[in-house]
Amino acid sequence: MIDGVVINKLTTHSDTRGFFREVVRFPEFKNIPVGQVSHSLVQEGVSKEGHGHVYQHQWNYVVSGRIKVTLIDTRVDSNTFKEVMEFVAGDENEPLAYYFPPGVLHGYTCIAGPLHIIYMTSGVYDPHDEIRMENKEWNVYIKGD
Repeated sequence: MIDGVVINKLTTHSDTRGFFREVVRFPEFKNIPVGQVSHSLVQEGVSKEGHGHVYQHQWNYVVSGRIKVTLIDTRVDSNTFKEVMEFVAGDENEPLAYYFPPGVLHGYTCIAGPLHIIYMTSGVYDPHDEIRMENKEWNVYIKGD
């Protein structure tokens, strides 16, 4: 498990009218502000890989569809530097939300779609905050520098 990553299995309360599912309780993250909430539609087979953020924290929640998630710790001062984590998110029977801190590269492949995913971030989009893997190597660079 990568240091700082949180995976929350979500509880669903269902009845004949539908269901209710609490996704994230922001007060649990004390000093992490909410900067932006985004919704993305992704078709089955599409991969969104290999980027992270210098400053931004992020929560993801799969509304429908299923993804294989990959997280890679690029923080040189972390106990889990270079550790890779993979898991599946979005199964109706075991819904979850997952959080990763700045410096953890993230990506996913849609394995059952179409996928609807919600991103909740601590900041707004800033291309200078982007971290990418260069040629699938561990060398990290900040886009634009």
